[in-house]
Amino acid sequence: MDRARLAEFLRTRREALQPEDVGLPRGPRRRTRGLRREEVAALSAMSTDYYSRIEQQRGPHPSEQMLAAIARGLRLSLAERDHLFQLGGHPAPRRIPRTDHINPGMMRIFDGLADSAAQVVSHLGETLLQTRLATALLGDQTRYTGLARSLHYRWFTDPESRRTHPEEDHPAHSRLIAADLHRAYTRDGRDSRAGEIVDALLAASEEFAAIWREHPVTGPYCTTERILHPQVGLLELHCQILLDPDHSQALQVFTATPGSATHERLRLLDVVAGQGL
Repeated sequence: MDRARLAEFLRTRREALQPEDVGLPRGPRRRTRGLRREEVAALSAMSTDYYSRIEQQRGPHPSEQMLAAIARGLRLSLAERDHLFQLGGHPAPRRIPRTDHINPGMMRIFDGLADSAAQVVSHLGETLLQTRLATALLGDQTRYTGLARSLHYRWFTDPESRRTHPEEDHPAHSRLIAADLHRAYTRDGRDSRAGEIVDALLAASEEFAAIWREHPVTGPYCTTERILHPQVGLLELHCQILLDPDHSQALQVFTATPGSATHERLRLLDVVAGQGL
């Protein structure tokens, strides 16, 4: 671990970021060049003291998880993330299609959607990041581990994952999800994370196995969706998708037709979510 170069690298990247780059207000009295340490710490979901000690060349040896969080907070590119890991005394993460690292362009767009129902999802249905309203709408989908991180897997193995959709929509939704996984499997191959999920589902779900045998191929997975919410009732939402350049991640934004009943219910849900902070 090279403490001096690590501290210098973090400082230069912090000073290169402006508040507007990460969705923060500039404020009239800002004199600091770039972001403040406490702002980077908040964006990285860690204490200001912990982050500050790294920049001051003291404190504990940061773990891979902490470095990954800092890379996300500082909106580092993949090359910069790899360099950060090496300075921190860890091998760079493998460059494989499944990654928790969100590219900086996607993060900048996400930061501008703080008041919307938006989330970043991997091509395997793993939710990496959610806005407050998306969490209120769909639940915290970032909390899962193992194969359950993938909605593709949860849909066919965990009945609880289906409660957000009307029962009459389940067959169509099952086919869409299986087709989305089929697309990832075709792209990544059998010896991949997608292959691992497929193998597990073929063994666990007769429904999935039956759809899989048909080689499901459909259009975009995220289309108009009906969501059954326990607090505000049925919502009919439009889902817009923005793909990153290598199609390994997608930004999903859920919207409602202005003036509709769903639009009013979504506004109510936003208020309820805000009161829960």
